[in-house]
Amino acid sequence: MISPSALAPDAESRAPSPATLSPTRPLYWSIRRELWENRSLYIAPLAAAALVLVIFVLRLPGLSGRVSDAIDLDSFSVSSELARPYHFAAFLILITSVIVSIFYSLEALHGERSDRSILFWKSLPVSDLTTVLAKASIPVVIQPLIVLVIIVATQLVMLVLSSGVLLVHGRSAAELWLLIPWIPMTIGLVYVLLVMALWYVPLYGWLLLVSGWAKRMSFVWAVLPPLAIALLEKIVFHTSYIGSALKYRLVGGFSHAFSTEGEGSFVIDSVSKLDPLRFLSTPGLWIGLAIAAAFMVAAVRLRRYQEAF
Repeated sequence: MISPSALAPDAESRAPSPATLSPTRPLYWSIRRELWENRSLYIAPLAAAALVLVIFVLRLPGLSGRVSDAIDLDSFSVSSELARPYHFAAFLILITSVIVSIFYSLEALHGERSDRSILFWKSLPVSDLTTVLAKASIPVVIQPLIVLVIIVATQLVMLVLSSGVLLVHGRSAAELWLLIPWIPMTIGLVYVLLVMALWYVPLYGWLLLVSGWAKRMSFVWAVLPPLAIALLEKIVFHTSYIGSALKYRLVGGFSHAFSTEGEGSFVIDSVSKLDPLRFLSTPGLWIGLAIAAAFMVAAVRLRRYQEAF
């Protein structure tokens, strides 16, 4: 008879070993959770795209005449009448995405404390650093990718609809495809999204920090203190360094990222207008990234030691 002790080593050798968790796995599922819980991240840009398409369809009946005028004038500029609807579509979807990202960042850490779901999420094997990084990656990485897909798809639908209208009027759709600078527009869109993601990192970091600290009215706490400090500086010292710094952080990155001297417009009709080397060598970019890193560290510590309220 074989004793149970003789079988024990063999049974232990056949026992399945616990699966090792990949370091990126918690981050991946944390990002998916954010997308599940915040559907406005893609619903709002889709709604803006639908609005653009409705407006575009209403203007389609006069397209054939506009194409004829452009050909007669030999107009191949991206600022022409034919290209403006495509830039309007990109602009409206992009602005909608920025607004959604701002309000998402303000609610990212505040919401889980107000509804006490933080007690559940802290019970999972996901660190505070992973959680904060997942929330920060939404406006900086995930949302630009979503917007890129939506804008390109919207512009493609617009081109297809326009081509159909031209074919109905007995014209070649190739005329339109030659007049619309599709490749420069797409390259410029990718570049704009990268510039905005890098330049606005400290803004999103500040909003996340306020979201993790404020018990209520996170929007007021995020906006009022910087404005109050800028106003106080103007009244007391008659200077506007703080106000200029805030304005520079909001719109200053575009002046470094594009070569548009004397044009007064950031409409991209050629890749020659893109200036990535000057943008990457701008001190304000790297100072902003350092400040954003400090905000992220502070947000992690806040989440680690604060509980639900």
